[in-house]
Amino acid sequence: MKLPSWLTPRPLVQRVHVELPPPNLNDNAADLDRLLRLLRKEGFAPLAVPPLYIPRWVRAVRAGDFKVTVHLGYNGLQWEILDVSPGRVTGSVLAFAADLGTTRLCFYLMDLTSGRLLERSSAANPQIPYGEDILTRILFAREQENLERLQSLLRQAFNQTMESMLERAGRSSAEVFALVIGGNTTMSHLFLSLDPSHICREPYIPAVNHFPFYHGEELRLAIHPRALVYLFPNVGSYFGGDLVAGIIASGMHLAEETSLLVDVGTNAEVVLGNRHWLIACAGAAGPALEGGVVERGMMASPGAVDRVRIDPETFHVDFHVIGEGKPRGLCGSGLIDLIAEMFMAGILTIQGKINTRCDSPRIDVSGDVPAFVVAFGNETADGRDLSVSEIDVGIFLKSKAAMFTILTVIMNKVGLSFNDLKRFYVAGTFGNTIDPAMAIRIGMLPDLPLDIYQGLQDTVGLGGMMLLMDRGLLAEVEAVCERITYIELNVNMELMNEFRGALFLPHTDPRLFPSVNIPERALV
Repeated sequence: MKLPSWLTPRPLVQRVHVELPPPNLNDNAADLDRLLRLLRKEGFAPLAVPPLYIPRWVRAVRAGDFKVTVHLGYNGLQWEILDVSPGRVTGSVLAFAADLGTTRLCFYLMDLTSGRLLERSSAANPQIPYGEDILTRILFAREQENLERLQSLLRQAFNQTMESMLERAGRSSAEVFALVIGGNTTMSHLFLSLDPSHICREPYIPAVNHFPFYHGEELRLAIHPRALVYLFPNVGSYFGGDLVAGIIASGMHLAEETSLLVDVGTNAEVVLGNRHWLIACAGAAGPALEGGVVERGMMASPGAVDRVRIDPETFHVDFHVIGEGKPRGLCGSGLIDLIAEMFMAGILTIQGKINTRCDSPRIDVSGDVPAFVVAFGNETADGRDLSVSEIDVGIFLKSKAAMFTILTVIMNKVGLSFNDLKRFYVAGTFGNTIDPAMAIRIGMLPDLPLDIYQGLQDTVGLGGMMLLMDRGLLAEVEAVCERITYIELNVNMELMNEFRGALFLPHTDPRLFPSVNIPERALV
């Protein structure tokens, strides 16, 4: 992951080596005052000093014979002394950026001295057994004991993963002076053991949107006790810090032209705008697009079919499996490909029904509902046919319709058409694996030239690393949050009206998708 060239190198944490003039009869300033005076002269002002650490740090001044190494962190309002060590401490200043995902946690170990990414790693979110979706976790967390349990699980996962990464890099937790985290509104609440119960109830109000800086010891994290811990702020109940980090990572908030950013996870979160204005919304479009609702759906991991092509004459299926082994299921990009290819082959009608008139052994009518066999039992990892039923298709079409409807509603709010967009960013794992041409074919993404679409890598990780390397982005984050107009779609009637038309392939209004040639077999 490359940091953008426009970034100004102003790390969130800085280390300085200072040599204090020893006290004498003509300069009787106290040891701490002497240190603070010099640091302020170096530009570290205003400057905060935590009282509990003063005894340790003034001893360090004397132990180093007035030569000390000071680590300082910037919290958006002022500098803080994070540590004072006798003598000259060498090596790199380390920091982590973390993507606090609902299903997966991703970590990035940064060297703030050089700006290099040293290591990346990920782990499954340990809260999944208590709810694969956010709503289930919110309900579980209504009891204080359960809320603390969820926080404890996250803390353990953070500590275990960060310690493993540091061990591989030959470094220690005492060298980590910052941690920047981006997560959706609920995940940020669960990380801090904040009550999330009002997020899912009208009028959908979080406990906190703008989080103060924490320190490593306050959250019992395996980093330096005084390390700064920053969580990207939320904008609304379903518009969290992960999307704010995505805005920063994409740079759309700096551009003159209008862009749209969509991040598909548990929800579809969307932001539209430019350097002058931003409007955002979020809605439930994600689970099926992640492969998490259809019967043989799965996350994008080894064994998942992530690409599908179907011969429209023979109905032969060619597919690719992550990890190159036998297939176990379909991830989101594979499901999109499959539906698009079935539609173009005439296996699916515009209503999303399986065309049983097609003569192929892959069309299975032996069960209660028709199904299409992607891979026969002798080709799969579990020996069972990998099929998609008409019910699966119906579930998927609701998610794709919700996705397109959310995009339509947000464009309508500002009186723009999709043709006014200069860039369409698709973030996260979904953005890296989706084929925009296939998504257009089924009416999930608008019918735009393919070069307008840009898949982004982990925008949360990138946004976090950018903030670690440029503390000036703290002010930009706050400015972005102030600029965003958030639309609450849970009470939006326009959404339901648009949704009905988007349930078809590609849409009830074919003028919206002029590049899609509907096969004759799909019209039955």
